Amino acid sequence: MIKESLYYGKILLFGEYGIIQDSMGLSIPYNDYNGKFLYANEKSPETKKSNKQLSLFLDHLFEMQTIDSLPCHLNLLKFKEDINNGIHFDSSIPQGFGIGSSGAIVAAVYDRYCEQNKISSSKELSNHKILELKKVFGLLEAYYHGTSSGLDPLICYLNLPILIKSKTELGTVGIPSSNKGKGAVFLLNTGEVGNTQPLVQHFLERCKEDGFRKMLKEKFKKYNDASINAFLNNEGKSLLKNVKSLSKVLLEHFQPMIPKLYRKLWKDGIDSNAYYLKLCGSGGGGFILGFTEDLDTAKKKLSDYQLDVIHRF
Repeated sequence: MIKESLYYGKILLFGEYGIIQDSMGLSIPYNDYNGKFLYANEKSPETKKSNKQLSLFLDHLFEMQTIDSLPCHLNLLKFKEDINNGIHFDSSIPQGFGIGSSGAIVAAVYDRYCEQNKISSSKELSNHKILELKKVFGLLEAYYHGTSSGLDPLICYLNLPILIKSKTELGTVGIPSSNKGKGAVFLLNTGEVGNTQPLVQHFLERCKEDGFRKMLKEKFKKYNDASINAFLNNEGKSLLKNVKSLSKVLLEHFQPMIPKLYRKLWKDGIDSNAYYLKLCGSGGGGFILGFTEDLDTAKKKLSDYQLDVIHRF
């Protein structure tokens, strides 16, 4: 029998790329998408593919165990037995859309197979324990991304909003409840799949340039951190002002992360003030985040696109 545990997607509202360079970040669970372990009664192409993907992940974990680099004690023999019995990860979280598909798998594997010194997700956790979990998850998720902060699996595992203040300070946080205001935060579906690894690599290469690092510190970090504070304090006007500035910085300095077909749409939002777009995760496709003072106006402007509202203010 499999314990019925759901692992939800996540949305990194603020901090994409910046958290690699110590800016603040705010990530929230996104419960419209989730995944869980199941055994397949009848094998379909999807369940076979998922089972195979888990098998490849298991091979990687065995390799880590061989060189003593597994960050926690996982019962890999039990995992292998489950795979042989047809276990798969049944998920509605789209892959390559920036909402934590690999994070949910990593959280699920840790939850099911970590049998010694497991950090529980069910109680108040200290900053120290959250950092410990994040480090474990980062090392496990590196299989999927080459480099991982561990944040996505952390959100999926705890199912709580996380505020990242710095690389060594993060914790759970309360976010303002959604109300019936005109303002909204929404997801725009590009319909394209993003590929995290080369985009993160591109960013790390750019970070070697003095000018780019200076821009991150003086512009990106400034507007990103101010946006987070405004969002948490429910200050709509300040939020939109800072998100507009952030959107401009992203368009100017993070262009490879913005799908080509959406660069004009991005600029139109800034020029018209009808909405402001920003990256959701690493970009390159998947979802784009949008912020607007008036949802009806944004919907008219973006009538050709599918918008999912995730917060009202």
